[in-house]
Amino acid sequence: MEKEKRNTGPVLIILAGCFWGSMGIFVRKLSACGFTSVQIVSIRVTLAAAAFSALLFFKDRSGFRPAARDLPLFFALGFGSILFFTVCYFTAIEMMTLSAAAILLYTSPIWIMLMSAVFFREKLTGKKLLALLLAFSGCVLVSGISGEGGVTPAGLLFGLGSGIGYGLYSILGTVALRRYSPYTVTTWTFLLAAAGSWLICRPADMIAKFAAAGDSAALAGLCVLTALVTAVIPFLAYTLGLRTVEAGKAGILATVEPMVATLIGITVFSEPLTVFSGAGILLILAAVVVLNRKREE
Repeated sequence: MEKEKRNTGPVLIILAGCFWGSMGIFVRKLSACGFTSVQIVSIRVTLAAAAFSALLFFKDRSGFRPAARDLPLFFALGFGSILFFTVCYFTAIEMMTLSAAAILLYTSPIWIMLMSAVFFREKLTGKKLLALLLAFSGCVLVSGISGEGGVTPAGLLFGLGSGIGYGLYSILGTVALRRYSPYTVTTWTFLLAAAGSWLICRPADMIAKFAAAGDSAALAGLCVLTALVTAVIPFLAYTLGLRTVEAGKAGILATVEPMVATLIGITVFSEPLTVFSGAGILLILAAVVVLNRKREE
């Protein structure tokens, strides 16, 4: 049974990355409905919090009563990771090109690997470093970054902040999973992230947009689908995967996200596949293969 869990861990991490890669579809649709980036974040995390709460209610109701000493950990996961990285990422997108923002977000495996070495004593093996180099190079090529990114000092800080916040979920999530089930961890993380998002999303304006929608039922369905596909399923899969996959390795495996986003752009939005993006996809796949070789270094 334990061996089976170890074998499914990487699959769950990669699955999470695939679902995250579809985020652009939903963000574009909700943006077309008039919602701001921060409001989309709030919709996503609020509905995800509701779904995780329902799941926890049926799986383990004791999870609603965490130890008081662990509340700072859940606040750090909710505010310091999920809400912080998402707001930083969307702000960076507004300040620079999408490709430049994506590259700064995908510095996360670097931060995860460094923090894992410091806090968890994970070894920086040659295999991990090679996979990290392949994955980051692939992300650069997939995103098509160039010298015309228009990166400002403020944009650079927000972009790097998104990468650090994204990486913190793996680090803090690993700590939380030593004490609680994945269902408890995800529920409290998103409940606190949702609470924080309502402080900055201009709730009255967001509710007015819902009220003014021509087909409110269709919009509500889109919002629920957005939460399920881009938050509930991937974060649950990623958290379950962290039970058996080292944080540093998980961070690299999740870089399949920009690869999937590129493929969706090609198939759904008819975006061209360049030689560079094709090479980037191959490099990311190579990183996944390297990390999952049976021989451990």
